[in-house]
Amino acid sequence: MSPTDAVVAPLGAPVTVARLAAMKAAGEPIACLTAYDFSFAAASERAGVELLLVGDSLGMVIQGYETTLPVTVDDIIYHTRCVRRGVRNVLVVADMPFMSHTAVELGLHNAGRLMKEGGAQMVKLEGGAEQAALVARLSENGIPVCAHLGLKPQRVHKLGGYRVQGRTAAEEQAMEADARALEQAGADLLILECVPAPLAEHLAAVLRMPVVGIGAGGGCDGQILVLHDVLGVTAQPPRFAHDFLSEGSEGGGGTGVVGALQRYVVAVKGRRFPAPQHSF
Repeated sequence: MSPTDAVVAPLGAPVTVARLAAMKAAGEPIACLTAYDFSFAAASERAGVELLLVGDSLGMVIQGYETTLPVTVDDIIYHTRCVRRGVRNVLVVADMPFMSHTAVELGLHNAGRLMKEGGAQMVKLEGGAEQAALVARLSENGIPVCAHLGLKPQRVHKLGGYRVQGRTAAEEQAMEADARALEQAGADLLILECVPAPLAEHLAAVLRMPVVGIGAGGGCDGQILVLHDVLGVTAQPPRFAHDFLSEGSEGGGGTGVVGALQRYVVAVKGRRFPAPQHSF
């Protein structure tokens, strides 16, 4: 059986929080993508993706806004429903959009909606130690949580743009403290966005929860990209992205969209993506 065949074989059983933890322990990279609809979700599962995030990035790549800020809870619920119809075994994570979790009870209410109405199996929220109380409350109520540190797009105006985070020693220490606080509160997964590769690799080594990177180097426990970047649809893709569709079938995998997604999964599993040019 070729490496490609192994990757695109059916997942066999639903991907769970426990399975992600086992993959980290075994050193098996986790392949993740964003998705917003039935068809691309189904294609992603056929390609061997283990986790799909219904991200608030849909505000930019689907709705055409300049930022993620206009996205609503109802938007995320609608797109999560679409994605859930397209998959059987992939773990589906729903983003908690801007201003949807400014207080613990508000966050609990909206996370419950994403699970009950959208069918999400985990929720993702941006923020550091200040979100620990909410993470603990969600965990107490049986809601798995994916934390998000580094570049936090919902805070783009506060940050002054889409900038790499964690470049100074003080920022590194603060990010590690945030990550440890979130893990202690009950977070099950961490996404690091636009973080220097050495810092991301360190956090993946010292944290128990799996760490998934986007623009955070190859030392993470898994990788995630916006699906539209993988397919070369984005007009100005970020530095950390790669167009797997333009490689064609000569790059391995099948043809078309599913083939491109297979090549992405194979590259992640083989730790060939991200390469140094995709990292900071």
